[in-house]
Amino acid sequence: MNGKVELRDFSLLIALVLIGGFFALMSPQFLSARNMAMLTIELSITAVLALGMLLVILPGHIDLSVGSGVGLVGGIASVLVFQAQWPAAPAMGLALAVGALLWLLMGFVIVREKMPAFIITLGGLLVFKGAFWLVIRNATVPVAPGGETNLYAALTTYYLPPWAGGLLMLACFAGLAGAKVRSNLRRKAFGFEAEDWEMAFLKLFVTGQLMLLFTVVMNQFRGIPLTAVILGAVALAVTVVTEHTPFGRYLYAIGGNEEAAVISGVPVNRVIIAAYGILGAIVALTGFMQTAYSGASTTTVGDLMELDAIAACVIGGTSLKGGRGSTSGVLFGALIMAVLLNGMTLLAVSPEFKFIARGAVLALAVWMDVRLSRD
Repeated sequence: MNGKVELRDFSLLIALVLIGGFFALMSPQFLSARNMAMLTIELSITAVLALGMLLVILPGHIDLSVGSGVGLVGGIASVLVFQAQWPAAPAMGLALAVGALLWLLMGFVIVREKMPAFIITLGGLLVFKGAFWLVIRNATVPVAPGGETNLYAALTTYYLPPWAGGLLMLACFAGLAGAKVRSNLRRKAFGFEAEDWEMAFLKLFVTGQLMLLFTVVMNQFRGIPLTAVILGAVALAVTVVTEHTPFGRYLYAIGGNEEAAVISGVPVNRVIIAAYGILGAIVALTGFMQTAYSGASTTTVGDLMELDAIAACVIGGTSLKGGRGSTSGVLFGALIMAVLLNGMTLLAVSPEFKFIARGAVLALAVWMDVRLSRD
């Protein structure tokens, strides 16, 4: 198994280097500090949604409605803030609660009525899309910064000052190093095989260099985007939930063998409903960021984002059958998708070919998943 994981990681790294290298050669602006900042924002939005999708794919389910949900929840918040003149915080809080409740309801219907998640969420896709258009009345609701609306618009327009970005990266690296040391010591204390200290040091050194490079490049433009901080917080939360809690172990157990999980006493229905509820909250957060990044709530916000989220998961090693997947893999898959879309935008690729490229990447990712599952 370890060999397969290393091979997959190596292949994905080569693919990322080739894709990034191609766009860097074709467009000198690709590696500019400004474009790297825009790429970071785009990556953050896609990756946050993909991390939520991971939680429902792990137990063997799927959700095709998240793209429409992104538009709907973002539209609700936009109408409340920019038309009803609500303060941004309560408007976003109400919209987030609506998202969580809608997905809890879908999860309840799926497990209570034993209906395929594919069908229920496909229905959700259509219902949420129609509701979204009704909420915004088929018009455009601009997201304009100023006064009480700053909190909403700042999601994708605020950048940390250079000194704050540097301190944040130092704190993140210190936390990562401390977690690695603590993990190794705990494994040794319980008699398990621990990672070699030289290898652990090498990984931390490379990670530290990458974090430093990221900070320096971002500070050459305006600083680290707030969306990157949000992505880091969501990634940390999902990692803790999936790897260090009983709930996370239940997700893997259900996806690996649901019957065995039931026999073992796992509360399968409650776990799946909770996973959908968490996904709903993450959909809401993504809706706020995507709408703010678009600069307006329009009928096209969220279109096909469900496919990007699923592709990011599968590219990163998550099995559509459930039971296999990781936060780091999802982040890597989202990075490949973000680089691909950002590069095509820089090259002014027509929408037709963008659709073809996204579909081809998704099909290739699923093919890789099927082939690796057979081995």
